[in-house]
Amino acid sequence: MSHQIEITEKTPLLDENGNLFRPGYCTRNLYIYNREKISAKHRIKEWDFYQIADERYMLQLCFADISIGAAGNATLLDLATGEKFTSQGLVLFPSGKYPLPKNGDESHNFSFIKGNFSLSFRADEDSRVLKFNGKSKGSPFYGEILLEYGKEDESLTIATPFERQGRFFLTQKKNCMTATGKVVAGGREYEFSPKYGSFGVLDWGRGVWPHKNLWYWANGSTFLDGEILGFELTWGFGVEDYATETALFYKGKCHKLGRVWLERSPKGRWTEPWVFKEENGRFNLTMTPFYDHVTGIKIPPLAGARCHQVHGKWNGTVVLDDGEVLEIKDMYAFCERMENLW
Repeated sequence: MSHQIEITEKTPLLDENGNLFRPGYCTRNLYIYNREKISAKHRIKEWDFYQIADERYMLQLCFADISIGAAGNATLLDLATGEKFTSQGLVLFPSGKYPLPKNGDESHNFSFIKGNFSLSFRADEDSRVLKFNGKSKGSPFYGEILLEYGKEDESLTIATPFERQGRFFLTQKKNCMTATGKVVAGGREYEFSPKYGSFGVLDWGRGVWPHKNLWYWANGSTFLDGEILGFELTWGFGVEDYATETALFYKGKCHKLGRVWLERSPKGRWTEPWVFKEENGRFNLTMTPFYDHVTGIKIPPLAGARCHQVHGKWNGTVVLDDGEVLEIKDMYAFCERMENLW
């Protein structure tokens, strides 16, 4: 059984040597991101990534700074047809010109403009407004999304070490946010709304990693008998001896899970069922895929990435902290397998 250290008070992220001071997890971000303690500043990676989706359309909005370069990006994908619209702005050697917030839970404003592309995030205690404007395929591509959630809703923040000193990953996953808004692309209007099952997730990351990495990330939110249920699963990334990045969210509360794995590797069988297991028997879901979103880039011989983000319908049962069993039927969610060298 995995060991879980819960952080319950404000805690510095790094010690004087740039190593994690106290690895663990918290249901609100209580880590103080003391960025100045990082020694390998040329390897810092920071991003705010939002994904808004229902079982038909997916919108991804991201700003990422990996020290040698920074980029804002917007992508709209039709999960039924594979049609994609994308726009971005790129800056080399940003040198802190676009500082991201040090805590994803706190209210903040962020904006990025480069050429004909702009992106902005505004976060308040119970909502977030995401905007972007650019061009794709020669026509205007823009949109605005409102994400809403309860002021007291819990999320999952985890500080994970790596075997090498000075390497760490601090991340927050905040889902169960209802999404309302519109996107214009290719002369058409696309609507996101809770009535369509549209939800948003924030993947907030700050860290210094080893060069070679692999991880799995699964996330989803849905309405279950009028209440919002969500889950967050990430594994394979860093040393999981202090906490796992796995949890259920129900009625605004976080229910911590243990180690999660797949019954078999999905490589070469991406569209076959994915069967998930959890060490305490609390997450028994099977994803039946309907779309494999493949992305990647190669910069031989030292850099590159390859991701299969597989979308599907999930069925099975989950167990809350008090032992209550919830049955899941045809829930839309995704799981990705990412390999990278960067």
